[in-house]
Amino acid sequence: MSEGKLSGKIALITGASRGIGCAIARTFADEGALVALAARSTDDLDRLAAALREKGCRAEPFPCDVTDAQQVEQLPGLVKDRLGPIHILVNNAGVAGSHKIVGHPDDLWQLMLDVNLTSVYRVTKAVIPGMIERKYGRIINIASVASKVGMRYMAAYTASKHGLLGFTRVLATEMTPYNITANAICPGYVDTPMSDFAVAVMTSRTGKSEQEARKILEDTNPQRRLITPEEVASLAVMLASDEARGINGQAISIDGGAMMA
Repeated sequence: MSEGKLSGKIALITGASRGIGCAIARTFADEGALVALAARSTDDLDRLAAALREKGCRAEPFPCDVTDAQQVEQLPGLVKDRLGPIHILVNNAGVAGSHKIVGHPDDLWQLMLDVNLTSVYRVTKAVIPGMIERKYGRIINIASVASKVGMRYMAAYTASKHGLLGFTRVLATEMTPYNITANAICPGYVDTPMSDFAVAVMTSRTGKSEQEARKILEDTNPQRRLITPEEVASLAVMLASDEARGINGQAISIDGGAMMA
């Protein structure tokens, strides 16, 4: 693989099988990184790894349920054995769900916290000792504009993403002496299967057409469009590169200007 901004770096990406995670994996590989692809979907991971290898990239699939503490604990060692020590961690695995706070299902609340917050804690906790030992690391957490504002009918999702941003800032503070940075990317609605699911839920609950529901999501962005996964991936490359060594503890919105703070 040709030289790039991430040449020779080993990156672990969770939720890598589709959407934002897939785009980050492809873009990182194009920039010379060796990519460790983690997700629950074995078939999707294998297809992505094969596609990247065909381009001359080094990519290895690691089936893993990030809510399973034992699987997560074993993951860094498996990556080290097959690719080497992890330089870059992208915590991308996540789920979304909505419900009014009145009558909110407890299992939905727990799912949002388990996948969007606790899994990030577990994966980071497993990976970070190696980064500290080598005195180098880049941690990129894929958060959301919901990390910054309260989103109507999305109490559990919003709480989990607020927690993720708080966790990111603590990491940035504690890891500074070890040349490890931690930042959060906060996208608005992105053109991924997760947004497709949001459209489907909206149509089923409101009777709106798919086109009308999608326009509602697009209109949350002042540019009147969905963000592309590749836009998020490009920002992730920048944060993972040595050029961004001075960027730490930040929550960077990518939403067409919806969040100005």
